[in-house]
Amino acid sequence: MPVTRLAKSALVATIALIVSLATFGNITDYQTNLAFVQHVLMMDTVFPDARIGYRAITNPLLHHAAYIIIIAAELLTAALCWIGAIRMLRAIGGNPEAFTHAKRWSIAGLAFGFVVFQVAFIAIGGEWFVMWMSKSWNGIDSAFRFSMATAVVLIFVAMPEDQSRT
Repeated sequence: MPVTRLAKSALVATIALIVSLATFGNITDYQTNLAFVQHVLMMDTVFPDARIGYRAITNPLLHHAAYIIIIAAELLTAALCWIGAIRMLRAIGGNPEAFTHAKRWSIAGLAFGFVVFQVAFIAIGGEWFVMWMSKSWNGIDSAFRFSMATAVVLIFVAMPEDQSRT
């Protein structure tokens, strides 16, 4: 059995599952998770003496738009990873070129997911809206965990296939 290929497929599927669950939660508990986005964008829980309040976005329509973009990006990440995992599983016993070709969807999904969490949560939420200042609305740790897990899987999946079909 090609254990390395199976491992690559399984790890992509785990990332797809995590993002699918996050997306499902964001859709089915829209109001609760919208509150997170609203507080971050309004910057209403940052340090009281912070002088960067001009960055705050208080328009509820923009809160919904930002949240919908996050949900759509998570949904796209999950879809790409699921497609990739399934294609990799289908090519598991094939030649190295076929398996490498099958990895393209996974690599796209993993890279996109990494960028989404780095840009949306760490760069924009964490740095621009200084989410790190908030004791109650700080998602940097969880975004960092997801980003690092995704990066590790991306590196593993992107490793070249050897000729032994491992």
